[in-house]
Amino acid sequence: MYLAFNTLKVNAIFWNERYTENETVYGNEPNRFFKQFIDKQKPGSLLLPAEGEGRNAVYAASKGWKVDAFDFSAVAREKGLALAERKGVKIHYDLLTLDQFRAGQQYDAVALIYVHMPPELRVRFHQEILKAIKPGGFLLLEAFSKEQLELESGGPRDVAMLYDAPSLCKDFQSLHMMTCHQKDLELDEGKFHKGPANVLRLTGQKI
Repeated sequence: MYLAFNTLKVNAIFWNERYTENETVYGNEPNRFFKQFIDKQKPGSLLLPAEGEGRNAVYAASKGWKVDAFDFSAVAREKGLALAERKGVKIHYDLLTLDQFRAGQQYDAVALIYVHMPPELRVRFHQEILKAIKPGGFLLLEAFSKEQLELESGGPRDVAMLYDAPSLCKDFQSLHMMTCHQKDLELDEGKFHKGPANVLRLTGQKI
């Protein structure tokens, strides 16, 4: 989800309308990078901020993970819980904005899948995310790079809300970086993430 800090109300209306008008926005299948991580790890506790319609949360729950998720779209939350019910799994899903999030507990993994926001909010939010990871736990991130601005497969149209590797490494410098690289790929995640894309992928562990 792409969050503009100064226009939370406007963005909530926009995303509620988008989630209402489309059967799915990013499809029901999990993000591929996320799926690869989940399939290789022993199930534990997982936090998914800005989870949208629940595709990643439901997949992780089906693999035995205990999942907490949140989003600022009430429609997305309703659709995520409905998907979980159809798939026969349970997830905990709160209605919450990124700026409201505070790390009240720690998780074995936190996954940030296309969670975009302005730099002033990003730094604070990422600090809270670090607090939410258990010692030995993991951070997984996939998001659009600044080069994505030249492509039409999705993402914010504001370059400040896109990512670069130095900023990510600085935000999460306390983690042991297992992977942090930029990648060209072909997105096929519903009608709003489709086509050639340029993304950053990060996997880090809290030592």
